Amino acid sequence: MSRRDDFLREMGLSPVWRLRARLEQASTAPASEPLPEDDARRIANMDWPQLKSAVAQCTACGLCRARKNTVFGVGDESADWMIVGEAPGAEEDQRGEPFVGQAGRLLDSMLAAIGLSRGKDKTANVYIANVLKCRPPGNRNPEPLEVGKCTPYLMRQIELVQPRLIVAMGRFAAQTLINSDASIASMRGKRFQCHGVPTVVTYHPAYLLRNLPDKAKAWEDLCFARRAFSAAPA
Repeated sequence: MSRRDDFLREMGLSPVWRLRARLEQASTAPASEPLPEDDARRIANMDWPQLKSAVAQCTACGLCRARKNTVFGVGDESADWMIVGEAPGAEEDQRGEPFVGQAGRLLDSMLAAIGLSRGKDKTANVYIANVLKCRPPGNRNPEPLEVGKCTPYLMRQIELVQPRLIVAMGRFAAQTLINSDASIASMRGKRFQCHGVPTVVTYHPAYLLRNLPDKAKAWEDLCFARRAFSAAPA
């Protein structure tokens, strides 16, 4: 069996699948409401401990009232790869870590397929975060005000990590990082820039769990991400 087949099997894909084409529905992302300039400037100058403390104490939007935990991020803080998702779900809110539960296990398989792993040391070489640091009630979509208030934290994480490649998972992550209202389907297979970092787009693992045939498209996206990473400046 080839290495490619091993990768596909780790992701739960069979090379003999007959795949039907399916596009994620396009939608328009409304304009977000940013933090006041002074707050954004303050966040932009924080180091890791200051940023983690600020997120843990943040009350900038109403999500703080219902959260159990803020979900800051996890992984190698000087990683070459950075994975950005959308918002915490119930298990993430409970544990304070992004991408846990069934979607997290699928993400771990996706990372394993390209030789990465979740971890806090440099052997993992990946850092994982979300656009929102608090869970929206009922796992609803993030609202513009929430995205606007949380985005400076994410941008500072990117500046501190200084990754060579960002993988945006899901529509809200992609639209926030790329500042576009385009659909996932139209952004796949293209290389964008966020803070000067090459950025590629793929489906969120939670979406893939509901739309199994699109796992093959996600595999294509991972292959594209590996090529983009190889072409990125060291």
